[in-house]
Amino acid sequence: MKTMLKYMRAAHWRLFALTALFMFIQTWLDLKLPDYMSDITELVQTGKATTGALLHLGAYMLLCAVGTTLMAITSNYTSARMAASFSRDLRSSIFHKVQTFSKEEIDRFSTASLITRSTNDVVQIQNFVSRGLRMLVRVPIIVGLALVKISTRYWQWTAVTGLTVLLVLSVIVILIKYAHPRFRRMQRLTDEVNRTMQENMTGMRVIRAYNAEEYQMNAFETANFNLMDNERKARSVMLLMPSTNQFANNALTVAIYCIGAYPIMKAGSPGEQLLIFTDMVVFSTYASKMLMGVSSLEMIFNMLPRASTSAERIAEILNTDSTIVGGGYRGTEADADRKGGSIEFRNVSFSYPGTAATALKDVSFRADSGETIGIIGSTASGKTSLVSLIPRLYDATEGEVLVDGKNVRDYDTDVLRSKLSYVTQGAVLFTGTVASNVSYGKKTGFSAGASDAGGTGTASAAGPASGTDAAEDPEKTRRIWNAIDIAQAREFVEKMGGKLKGVVNRGGSNISGGQKQRLAIARGVYRDPEIYIFDDAFSALDYKTDRTLREALKDNFEGATVLIVASRIATIRNADRIIVLDGGSIVGEGSHEELMKNCNVYREIAYTQLSEEELK
Repeated sequence: MKTMLKYMRAAHWRLFALTALFMFIQTWLDLKLPDYMSDITELVQTGKATTGALLHLGAYMLLCAVGTTLMAITSNYTSARMAASFSRDLRSSIFHKVQTFSKEEIDRFSTASLITRSTNDVVQIQNFVSRGLRMLVRVPIIVGLALVKISTRYWQWTAVTGLTVLLVLSVIVILIKYAHPRFRRMQRLTDEVNRTMQENMTGMRVIRAYNAEEYQMNAFETANFNLMDNERKARSVMLLMPSTNQFANNALTVAIYCIGAYPIMKAGSPGEQLLIFTDMVVFSTYASKMLMGVSSLEMIFNMLPRASTSAERIAEILNTDSTIVGGGYRGTEADADRKGGSIEFRNVSFSYPGTAATALKDVSFRADSGETIGIIGSTASGKTSLVSLIPRLYDATEGEVLVDGKNVRDYDTDVLRSKLSYVTQGAVLFTGTVASNVSYGKKTGFSAGASDAGGTGTASAAGPASGTDAAEDPEKTRRIWNAIDIAQAREFVEKMGGKLKGVVNRGGSNISGGQKQRLAIARGVYRDPEIYIFDDAFSALDYKTDRTLREALKDNFEGATVLIVASRIATIRNADRIIVLDGGSIVGEGSHEELMKNCNVYREIAYTQLSEEELK
């Protein structure tokens, strides 16, 4: 848990100091009440009580009670504000850290776990900072002040109070040692529940198509039961603490009165007996408050195991460095003026992290500026693995990947990715509008500075109310519609309510798969990069739309390098060159006609998709 403290800023510590000050005043005022009660008791028993004196002391007690209440409210406010701002900053740090992760780190943590860590785990930290730290401050204050108050009384009372406090602390430590591993396991089980829920939500269509609702329900019930059973065992242990504290408080009161009975009986006069009895009542009140303060550690130790586990999980994210580290190369003025980017693979081999299998083996080829390269192969032949190395979603295990003659590892990652558009098969759309999705992202310039494709230098946010409204920027509107036209998406966009302002739900759930792909392609076209990478991005399109779209792309891609990964021969047969992959290796390279003559793998793929007449 202490690892989280280093992420607290000066503003958080100032609020913490104010909380501690208010709690000190609250505790001091609270412990003044028994003193006034003792004075009133003494006045009444000695017959010296007057209305004025009693009212005077009563007024002081009322002021102490009001002051205690005000200080409690104020300390609660400052601690809550400190916890809320700290959790906000912590979530922000986690989000920004995850933004730097490569695909390797994302896969290692898993999406479900990252979501749990940035939500549930942060909430556990927030609860501990808000309530736990306040108790950690209050306990030493109340114990210290109470000890000062009781130190002048009989040593026997002090000894039995100290012994009781030690016994309570021992019980708390024993219970925590048993409960802590279960609270640690609870967070992992929460990840599992979230994972099952996420799979169920994202795979709803498949689940219903296969009548697998019962199977999914059983899987969720298993994960849910495991979480419930683990939490029940942990909570059952922690529930022993209130009973222990109540028993210790009652036993301490009985012990104080039993010890005090002896000196009262031995006292020589009623006045002396009265003084001892008054001291005993006051001491009992102070001892009870001190024990209650120590017992409040129960709440801290109840929260600490989960908070500690959450802190470890959050620290694991914040202390993880991405395996993809950008170089310092940001290009030159000549780079900024040049259109098109060459791509070269030199003896590249690649294996996914944590696997022994090789996805790519000694791959070498070159794509010059202005060339259109088709990449085809059977399932798991390495097509996606190959193109994912260009924007450095992963790094090559061996060999070099070069863009414009420079190793991609040497580029600043923002600059490298600004040189290309990467459109994947699984089109990803964001909550917002058609315009915000098409104009999404930022294009970072070279040494001359940063600028987006439209020259504004700002990214278009996914939200409908974010970024520059296309309707207010005629040039931006023209470029968006141009990209939509090239992607063959105008027909359905114009039918959407609001056209460019048409709402796109999260993940594009309100439009079809082909429409999502066309908007994703439009987003890539709008970027106007030097390199276009289409990773099976036409798979959801019919043949007519596929052909029309490719013709429009060819007319508008003059000077740009285009890589098209496809499963269909028709999509890449007119490319300048076609690369055939099989088992992660290049087994053929050339035009469609050349490969039909010289490459058995390509010929087999062709004949499974098209007839001889169509191939001719």
